[in-house]
Amino acid sequence: MIQTVLDNLRIKTLNEMQEAALKAFLKYNDLVLLSPTGSGKTLGFLLPILKTLDASKQEVQAMVIAPSRELALQIEQVFKQMGTGFKVTCCYGGHLVKTEENNLTETPALIIGTPGRLGFHIRKQNFNPATVQTLVLDEFDKALEFGFQDDMAFIIERLKGLKKRVLTSATQSIQIPSFTGIENPFRIDFLKEELPERLKFKAIYSSENDKLEALVKLVSTIGNKAILVFCNHRDAVERISEILKRQGVIHDTFHGKMEQQDRERTLIKLRNGSNQLLISTDLASRGLDIPEIEYVIHYQLPTNENAFVHRNGRTARMHADGTAYFILREDEDLPAYVAEKPEFEQLPDEVELPESTQWETMYISGGKKEKINKFDIVGLLLQKGGLQKEELGRIEVLDHISYAAIKREKLKATIQKLKGEKLKKSAVKFDVAR
Repeated sequence: MIQTVLDNLRIKTLNEMQEAALKAFLKYNDLVLLSPTGSGKTLGFLLPILKTLDASKQEVQAMVIAPSRELALQIEQVFKQMGTGFKVTCCYGGHLVKTEENNLTETPALIIGTPGRLGFHIRKQNFNPATVQTLVLDEFDKALEFGFQDDMAFIIERLKGLKKRVLTSATQSIQIPSFTGIENPFRIDFLKEELPERLKFKAIYSSENDKLEALVKLVSTIGNKAILVFCNHRDAVERISEILKRQGVIHDTFHGKMEQQDRERTLIKLRNGSNQLLISTDLASRGLDIPEIEYVIHYQLPTNENAFVHRNGRTARMHADGTAYFILREDEDLPAYVAEKPEFEQLPDEVELPESTQWETMYISGGKKEKINKFDIVGLLLQKGGLQKEELGRIEVLDHISYAAIKREKLKATIQKLKGEKLKKSAVKFDVAR
């Protein structure tokens, strides 16, 4: 079974952490899995869950609670790609309740969701929580940070048939509340105290208090590379974004107050190469399916060491090199937890703004619920849209929306050619994803 899953995921072998998690899960009832962001924790607990599922049972057998919609969707996507044959349902705020209720009428073996939405479905008796035997609390420290204690306590109290509990975290110093029911867990610890060896630290000084001029110069100097700029508050993200727009710097934003559809579109554009500059709060520091980031910029200094580690964890991953920049006011000192002294750089007086990426994203108003898949979209874009294979990039199909990366110079002409065309006999709209 495991080999089939690995083949479906196009993975040759499990890594050391995943092997250890699989063995421990089968031996212990309570497990704490500590491993860095990007190390494969999702597969580390989904494979053990798969071992417990019984195809003869028409009931919810396992539950994964995630602190964010993006993480919940990412876990669901991995499980579907595993090709297990078991039904999975994902529930989260911002998703249509009616759609989720319809999905729950045919009981899934695995339910994944955010605490608030899972609690809602339990209160509405849309599924029976008493049949759940395995519970995973993913990125548990983040869930506590987001204030989900009451929701999680409510859910766990109703999991009367619970036999196994798994708690995952990318943070070492985590306190386990009594409501989890976890008392003496077996711990698997793959966290390293030190930051990645391939991560370089650099710093620049800003003569201005708001640091915006320095940020534009730094981004322009780096050029057309994957860059993640971190701020401490969403107001700062929006303020920076407005100024970058006026200066013609292509970018996207990401924070907790954005609508779910906007957040999904932002991450899709980052994954498919339409955008390589993201301005974000610490929400983007972990638990998201985003590509390797070459540069992290601390526009505002992180509020604590954990935030610092998780931000930097977005780069220098999987043996790749990475650089973390600090933008400092002349009167601003680095926090004590920054052990390695950064190399200071002098920015040029004159810079040219980064060029546009080669890709742009097409919006398509139809998805899985309209029985549309990637092959349908590829066929339409090549045959009716007149594109060559090399002019078509990554395609992602959601419930009622799809996105396709197309060479920037071809997108508008392709949209014109597709006016009035249908997908799976459905009338759909084609437009530029804003």
